[in-house]
Amino acid sequence: MKIKRFLSLFFAVMISLHLAPLAAADADSPVLPEDPNILAKAALLVDANTGLPIYAKNEHEELYPASLTKIMTALLVFEAIEDGKLSMDQMLTASSSALMGLADDGSTAGIQVGETMSVQNLLYCMLVVSANEACNILAEAVSGSVSAFVDAMNAKAKELGCENTHFVNPNGLHDPQHYTSAWDLYLITAAAMQYDGFMTICDTAHVVIPATNMSEERDYWTTNHLLSTWRVIGYRDTRAHGIKTGSTDDAGHCLVSSAMHGSLHFISVILGAERVEEHGVGNIRSFSETSRMFDYGFDNFSYQTAILESEEIQEVPVELSEMDHVTVHPAQDTEVLMPKTLSPEDLERSVELQEVVEAPVAAGQKLGTLTLSYDGITYATVDLLASFDVEASRIQTLLRDIQDFFSKPVVRIVGVVLLLLLIFLVVWKLFLGRRRYRYGRSVGRRNRSSYRGRRRH
Repeated sequence: MKIKRFLSLFFAVMISLHLAPLAAADADSPVLPEDPNILAKAALLVDANTGLPIYAKNEHEELYPASLTKIMTALLVFEAIEDGKLSMDQMLTASSSALMGLADDGSTAGIQVGETMSVQNLLYCMLVVSANEACNILAEAVSGSVSAFVDAMNAKAKELGCENTHFVNPNGLHDPQHYTSAWDLYLITAAAMQYDGFMTICDTAHVVIPATNMSEERDYWTTNHLLSTWRVIGYRDTRAHGIKTGSTDDAGHCLVSSAMHGSLHFISVILGAERVEEHGVGNIRSFSETSRMFDYGFDNFSYQTAILESEEIQEVPVELSEMDHVTVHPAQDTEVLMPKTLSPEDLERSVELQEVVEAPVAAGQKLGTLTLSYDGITYATVDLLASFDVEASRIQTLLRDIQDFFSKPVVRIVGVVLLLLLIFLVVWKLFLGRRRYRYGRSVGRRNRSSYRGRRRH
């Protein structure tokens, strides 16, 4: 019994000693930010500078976007303006077809058939007030008809790389076949944000639409409660800029926004949030959860210099040169947005290089890539460039060229043919020679044996 107890104690001690370093290693591992568990069907927070998602929930799920659709409509309008098809001060007249089929309880700016308004003011009505009729008026101006404009919307979505998007109308009124995803909306929004006028309009809390031929001056406030307390209090977020709200019974409450603070700039997407009662007060979660996502980003992430351009990464073997290698370095100093609990030393480096490179090699020539990642998340990928010139050896290059020449299939075939021809000639020569020799000797013998000469009598 004593021996059994001794062995049990011995093995227990050995196991504990073996596990102790592992426990210490785990304790020293960086602790990643805790999941904020955003309350919505889908949510996404992306670094606007690098396109790196730092929070994602069901980001590729097909969901109804409601009036977030108008971001795509605005993108096509701004493209038309850039192409010279429209101008901001161009006056457009509302047609009867543009106002057909709109929901009676949908968002509107009260634009009437025959009313004339500038493209710029129609954009304000669409993006600030979320006017459905403004979408159709602009769609007809860009493409000639609403249906043709919808085709252009779907074509643009495909061009941007949207894989879970299909539009049926320019305004987002509910249709079972009208859907997108949080990630696709990010792609669409990032494209629209390239136009300064887009963010100027989306970030407007209050706009006055001048009097028209059929209406007095209009005074409107944004539907985005992060930008204004005029409609509802409790959601104002001074970090927020734009972008678009959306809401239907089927889509729930949706919001695309952006926020800036210091060097950080985020784009957020919320789809399918609810309105709930909390402590007797209504809470529209598309706004409150967006602010929580912003808190998560600003509190837990920062830019850090992960790698320097001057750092020598690795050597690449070189052929056809007196120098047998060339070193590579990153194309530029690389800053990455990553959790504050991580340091650049924690990032895993994955190097992809050409196995061998032929001289000549020029300084700055791309020879591979370096990927920085942690826990399955890629934070940056940077090109690796040759650090210096490597000249080619003329002799080695000549020998290589000769070898390459004779390794070509055509040359090999010609060589085989010539070799066979040579063999044939040699065989034929030998065979013909032997034949001549044989027949020559037999004739001589026959002549000598048959010669009798003249007999003397």
